This record gives sequence, C-alpha cells and structure tokens, in this order.
Amino acid sequence: TGNWQIDTAASCCILSTMATRILPLELIDKAIGSKIWILMRGKTEIVGTLRGFDDYVNLVLEDAIEYAPDGRSGGSNVKTELKSEILLNGNQIAVLVPGANGPPEDSLAAQSG
Repeated sequence: TGNWQIDTAASCCILSTMATRILPLELIDKAIGSKIWILMRGKTEIVGTLRGFDDYVNLVLEDAIEYAPDGRSGGSNVKTELKSEILLNGNQIAVLVPGANGPPEDSLAAQSG
C-alpha cells in the first residue's frame, strides 16, 4: 500500500463546484409553471407557460403563442394564439429560455407586437 495524501482544501473546492452544477432537465423542471421562450428549428418562436416535459424534452405548453415569418410577404410575421394545451416535439426545439421576461426586441415574437 502506498502513502496517500489528500489535499482537503482542493477536494472541498471540487465538491462545492460539483454541487452547483445543474443538469439540463433540472433547469427545465425549475421552469414548470413559468413563462418560457422557445426558438424552434427554422425561424419559428413560441412563448407559453410550461406545464410539463419528458426525457426527450417534449414539452406541454399552455397559453402558447406562435410567431412565424409569413411566407407570402417578405418582412411580416404571423402571430397565432394557440388556445388549448399543446404538445411540442422536442426534436424541433433549438433553444429554450426558461423564466425569460419575454423575447428580446429583435426577435420575431417582439416584432409581431
């Protein structure tokens, strides 16, 4: 057997760093019941209240609003209010912004007013 020395200051630092780490699904779990801004693949954005999710990041949203570019006109956007709960396929999600106060001014959601 060899002589092992443990640097308690270094191991304490490592443990505290590991304790502050958060996993992606934990972050989403903390956002249940709050507004979430979602950027989908392509140029669609959705803002709604997160009600639930699964391990594949399929989301259940309530009071969701979809913002998408209007294919018929060059610069305008279409705002669609989705009146019921929706299930959003996790494979189509590019970015989630939980707890956001809304999209930034240069997003489709903000431009659609």
